[in-house]
Order: sequence, then structure tokens, then C-alpha cells
Amino acid sequence: MHSTNYFNAFIEVAEDCPAGQGEMPPIKGEKKTVANLQFEMLWENPYQYTSDDIFFSVFAFRKEIPEDEMEAAREHFFSKGQPCFRASPLTKRYGWGVHSNEEGKVAIYGRETKIYEKFIANQGVDKKKAMRSKRVKKS
Repeated sequence: MHSTNYFNAFIEVAEDCPAGQGEMPPIKGEKKTVANLQFEMLWENPYQYTSDDIFFSVFAFRKEIPEDEMEAAREHFFSKGQPCFRASPLTKRYGWGVHSNEEGKVAIYGRETKIYEKFIANQGVDKKKAMRSKRVKKS
């Protein structure tokens, strides 16, 4: 079984992220986007969920998976690798860093905040950069 969870880690905002600070993803049309759903779960419930919980919950909500099929659907979902928060629109587009504590529970912090800077400076926290949105051209 694959996992997206990190432990005692901080995912930094992507180098090419256009947001100068953490921004709430805008609602586009009738359906909430992946970014909206991830943001709501993290903003309202810091350190209550693992990234696996969040990614599967968003998937299940969008696919309208019935409650009695959740366990089998989660097993199938994680039977192959899934993108982690390094590929999330929150870290790539909307200016949020994601901290995973020792238990793998996650919370978000805007790149403009003092706590974001503390995580960057903390040598005891494993740091990863979010993936860039645009490819870097090789010379």
C-alpha cells in the first residue's frame, strides 16, 4: 500500500508560486475544486488528518463514493502511488506550506507568516519544495 504521508516535515511553497501570501482558493462554478476541498479540511482542522486522509476524502467526495464502499475504495486508491502535497495547488499556486508533525498529521501556513519562516529555519524538520508549475528550460 502506498502513502502520501510525511512525518516531521515541511513542504515549502513552489519556487514559481505566484501568491505572495497564503490565499483561499477561489470557488469556480458549482463544484468545489480539489484546492477548495483540501483548503477547507486543513484550515478548519489543523493537525487532525494525515495527508492520506485528506487526499482520499477529497477523492471520495468528488466521486460520490457511498459510505459502505469507503474501505474498499481507500484500499484501491492507495494500491498505486498518489501525488502528495508537493503537487497540490495549495503549495504550487496558493502560497501555503504544509507541515506534517511526528504523527503525520498536517496543517497549512501562509508563506508570509512567522511560523512558516520558523519551519524553514528549523534544522530538525525535513524540508521539501513543492513542485514547480512550469518546467525549467535546460541550456
